[in-house]
Amino acid sequence: MNRAMPPKRKLAVVPPPKKVATTLQPEDLAQVSTRRGLIQLLRSKQVDVKRAARALQYEYELRQLQVELVKLQRDVQINGRRVVIVFEGRDAAGKGGAIRRFIEHLNPRSMRAVALPIPTEVEKGQWYFQRYVKNLPNPGELAFFDRSWYNRAVVEPVNQFCTKKQYQTFMQQVPEFEHMLYEDNIELIKFWFSISKEEQDRRFKARKKNPLKQWKVSPVDDKAQEHWDLYTKYKEEMFSKTHTSYAPWVIVKANSKFRARLEAIRHVLNNVSYTGKDKATVNLHPDPNIILRFHRRTANID
Repeated sequence: MNRAMPPKRKLAVVPPPKKVATTLQPEDLAQVSTRRGLIQLLRSKQVDVKRAARALQYEYELRQLQVELVKLQRDVQINGRRVVIVFEGRDAAGKGGAIRRFIEHLNPRSMRAVALPIPTEVEKGQWYFQRYVKNLPNPGELAFFDRSWYNRAVVEPVNQFCTKKQYQTFMQQVPEFEHMLYEDNIELIKFWFSISKEEQDRRFKARKKNPLKQWKVSPVDDKAQEHWDLYTKYKEEMFSKTHTSYAPWVIVKANSKFRARLEAIRHVLNNVSYTGKDKATVNLHPDPNIILRFHRRTANID
């Protein structure tokens, strides 16, 4: 005897929650005519007003500073000058990102960004500075070094990529090498991007999660936290032996990438002469809380 099947119950369909737009459309902005109205619009879109204001201020200042960099490059071109800017610092300190902001609007024909791979067997047998000399700027050019000959001062000894004798020879030669650059009228600026151990760890973790930054992950990164104190030891030795009047070290506090980029650009513009500098519409004086000239009495930079 077949029993009658109970009627199927209809499940109530619950509509998905309405998403709140987090981007502004042109028609949204067209309805705004006051500062107060803009703030209300941002809040209605669940946009962090203070964060948005900081981002807008950063983009505005960056653009104005980049205008000055274009003027500087033009002066370098016309007068056949040679400018070298070295970016050093711990892994994940923001060196590459800063360089990208420096060169974003520069003429690539009179500028070079140098990020050398590990040396070949032939290069290992050459004078250490040789492959870097090949990448120095020609007259009318600027060169930006994403790491430089200073690999041998910190990264190589920490990771045992060089012998003690090679390290000692380098430390003896580098002041003489930079003095030769100075005597040949090459304008040299040396940046050290300084971050805290906690900030470095945070950035490493963020890199591993970001599929667009996988190329930045390397075996050396895994040892950076483990060898933090050893990096500090070699870094301080480097400052002590290679900070000179003709090639001083400039420390950039880089826990905030945005501030580090702006202030590094400001430092270059403030310290290098160029035509039209007096007509700049943006502040060219770097924040002394972000940009510091190394002093031998400084105990610990990062």
